[in-house]
Amino acid sequence: MRRRAGVGAIQKQRLEAEKYKDKGTELQDSQFEQMVKQMEALKENLEEFASKHRNEIKKNPQFRRQFQEMCAAIGVDPLASAKGFWSVLGMGDFFYELSVQVVEVCLAHNHVTGGLMDLDELRNRLVAARGKSQIHQEITTEDILMATKKLKIFGNGFSVYSVGKNRYMVQSIPGELSLQETTVLSVATNQGQGFVTVASLMNDLGWTQARAEQAVEKTLGEGMAWLDTQGDEKSYWFPSLFPGRLTTKA
Repeated sequence: MRRRAGVGAIQKQRLEAEKYKDKGTELQDSQFEQMVKQMEALKENLEEFASKHRNEIKKNPQFRRQFQEMCAAIGVDPLASAKGFWSVLGMGDFFYELSVQVVEVCLAHNHVTGGLMDLDELRNRLVAARGKSQIHQEITTEDILMATKKLKIFGNGFSVYSVGKNRYMVQSIPGELSLQETTVLSVATNQGQGFVTVASLMNDLGWTQARAEQAVEKTLGEGMAWLDTQGDEKSYWFPSLFPGRLTTKA
């Protein structure tokens, strides 16, 4: 006959289990503390690097982009940093000024673009608006993306959407683009002509005719697309994606 475990044995097992649990919690706390210290050390080293290479970061857009990538790799937002990396570098005003110019350029062309502008076109227009001096020309798309982040304080009136490989659209009208609208933009971008048809959406995305029609009519109703009825089927053109717009300087 098998003997049942006594009360003392059960209590001993419970105490041992609690000890293991406490030890596990202690190890987790220790590991977390070490990770926090490592992240703080990385941030301090990043600040030291920023101060050491201050002039190069300010003057060289390629170097500035690499610095931004270094920050992103460890989850540091230079604009939101407690010590403000860009302020330390004297770059705070640069990005705030650039964000204001982004607003001015986007709003000035909303009646043409429907509130959507290709990031490369936006850069071309910013360069033209900022003047011909060398320092004004040295702005990158990464600089513009960084500046646009600050515009989120105004709500969803300014947002950046990816519409293909290394291609972005800046939205400057109230409201957020749905996944469906972003997908339609991606198809128009990939076709290289800046327009879609119901048939092209059905072929490229496998959508039903009803879904494709609903999607294009929504972009039309929100002013993002123009309707062309002169062809064999209706075409929905996105003025922000018209061929040749990227060469526009004014």
